[in-house]
Amino acid sequence: MPLQLGLLPAWELSLYLFVSFGFHFYSFYEVFQASREYEEELDREFELETDSLFGGFRKDPMDFEWNFWMEWGKGSILWLLFGHLTVSQLSSLYMEKYKPWFLMVYGMAACWFLLGTNGLAVIFLHVTFSYGVAQFKNPFLMWLGSLLLLSTLRVSALEEIKRGWYASESEYYLLLFTLTVRCLYYTSFGLEYCWYRSAEMTHHPFLWMLAYVFYYPVFHNGPIITFDGFYKQMNKQETCSLKFNLWVFIRGSVRILLWWWLAESMIHFMYIHAICSSPSHLEAVTYWTLGGLALAQVLFFYVKYLVLFGVPALVLRMDGLKSPDLPRCVSTMYSFSGMWRSFDVGLHTFLVRYIYIPMGGSRCNILKMLFSTAITFAFVSYWHGGYSYLWSWAILNWLGVAAENGVKRLVSLPAVLDLIAGHGRHSLFGDSSIATLMLGLNGNRLTAGISSYWKGCPLDLSRRDL
Repeated sequence: MPLQLGLLPAWELSLYLFVSFGFHFYSFYEVFQASREYEEELDREFELETDSLFGGFRKDPMDFEWNFWMEWGKGSILWLLFGHLTVSQLSSLYMEKYKPWFLMVYGMAACWFLLGTNGLAVIFLHVTFSYGVAQFKNPFLMWLGSLLLLSTLRVSALEEIKRGWYASESEYYLLLFTLTVRCLYYTSFGLEYCWYRSAEMTHHPFLWMLAYVFYYPVFHNGPIITFDGFYKQMNKQETCSLKFNLWVFIRGSVRILLWWWLAESMIHFMYIHAICSSPSHLEAVTYWTLGGLALAQVLFFYVKYLVLFGVPALVLRMDGLKSPDLPRCVSTMYSFSGMWRSFDVGLHTFLVRYIYIPMGGSRCNILKMLFSTAITFAFVSYWHGGYSYLWSWAILNWLGVAAENGVKRLVSLPAVLDLIAGHGRHSLFGDSSIATLMLGLNGNRLTAGISSYWKGCPLDLSRRDL
């Protein structure tokens, strides 16, 4: 029977919520005031965008990723997703058996439309090379081939050739981002092909690889779904009525529009990216404003990915597939491992399934666990571009996760548990609170249990960590 911890008293929870929201809103108010104060200077430095969407407030244009995907979304990608939905629904109604192949052909056509013949040819080249390497059924060779293909995206001579194919930098970056995400997809297929023992995989494996790699809703920016999950769901789809799908589409679209409106509100009312890009203004603002800028940055990143992952997640659901869970709000995170597990769930699943567990994972000794974690973060850093600041970011995350795991292992020792229990019995809480909690917790869940206790969250101890 899992141990359930009760909530804190209502008055105490209300006090914490009031203080938390108070900190949030007051720090955002300070950022808003600083944005108004330095608006003209920031406009001269960064050319704030003027539109009538929010009553004349100008827009902070400094988040490249948001502007990039919004321009492509409004220009082409949303229309192509509507086309995908049309093909998907028609094939579900009339030719369910051939649905994966119709969607594969549509994905190739959409790729050709946006990236041109050269872009489509490069992706085909990567896919064909990966499929050839997968035939050796050696995971090490598969990873070697994938890293080789990924490294070609950083070769200056090849970059210049690809830039020459397009009239704008935006088109080149679309190809670059697409190839970067596709790398995870053909790696997933290749490793599953190496591991697969079922005879089902012998039926048209290359066609299934193409159907997986060219599945359009997740083609350019994710989220990441593994081939194992894609293959099983495509073969076991449950057909929903057109009325149900229409209701799902309307409800999902309203939620995405609300998230989009919230993201746009943040960069219209608070120039969080412009101020952070100006050292002189960062030195001039108050500490409250600095805190608000840091908080607004991470919350904007969260809301941004609710939109960027929410759109393909909606299309996936209408296709009868299960999308990875959307990001969890960063204001509710209290651990490094929780952030990695709950923000980009698809990427986390990929990393755990194909890197962390094969390299040893947390079931081995602590040195192997540290090595597995280091290799995982090294890949994440290299996949994102391998820049120097990314390596620093990866090392800090590795240290944070390693520290958390070290504490969990330490407090799982019987001597430490006895010491904690002894102190708990003589504390003002008595032996019905902290001591009971710590004695009843599994060692791997102790840190999370204590945090959940103080945060007032019920804890189900039957749940296993990855």
